[in-house]
Amino acid sequence: MRQRTIKNLDEKLSMNAKYRVLSPEELKGKWHEEFGNTNPVHIEIGSGKGKFITSMAKKNPDINYIAFEGQDDVSLRIMEKALSEEITNVRIVIAFVQDLHEYFEDEEIDGVYLSFSDPWPKGRHAKRRLTYHKRIENYIDVMKEGFIEFRTDNEDLFSFSLEELNLLGIKPKEVSYDFKAEITTEYEDKFSSMGKNILHYRVEF
Repeated sequence: MRQRTIKNLDEKLSMNAKYRVLSPEELKGKWHEEFGNTNPVHIEIGSGKGKFITSMAKKNPDINYIAFEGQDDVSLRIMEKALSEEITNVRIVIAFVQDLHEYFEDEEIDGVYLSFSDPWPKGRHAKRRLTYHKRIENYIDVMKEGFIEFRTDNEDLFSFSLEELNLLGIKPKEVSYDFKAEITTEYEDKFSSMGKNILHYRVEF
């Protein structure tokens, strides 16, 4: 869904600057310094308006969360949620992620959330999917003993994603074709209200 144009967007982003990381590549290997603690670091790639990651951060103050969202107007919504809830353990990076090595050292993060990613339905775009096997390998490279959680409403994308895990010899710990989560995303609420099943897997390392 196209977002309405936000007036004075740059000014509003500046007002929420404490949540935004302008040069994430400079924090490679130093994220614990950014948060001021040695707590685990979980990331969400494609955070949308941030309902999920801000709710997770509020529930788990002993975990640090980084939201990656490519659209600056949408990212503002994450910042506004964090501010209104007085959440201190979340940071926002406005970027479309291609390679996590740009931002993290090996074994620097502890978990990855992929929630309702763009399905890129055309076959020639398979490599752009966030669950493409090369991308999964990229996530694993910068992860300690951790996890990847994936949710979607798209059956074709889910089948593809399970096949990519199989290609890597990875067996999911959990697979659900009717997932009921305690903490949901905006898209999850929308699709559930339409009667669509939520598809989910979790892999652990």
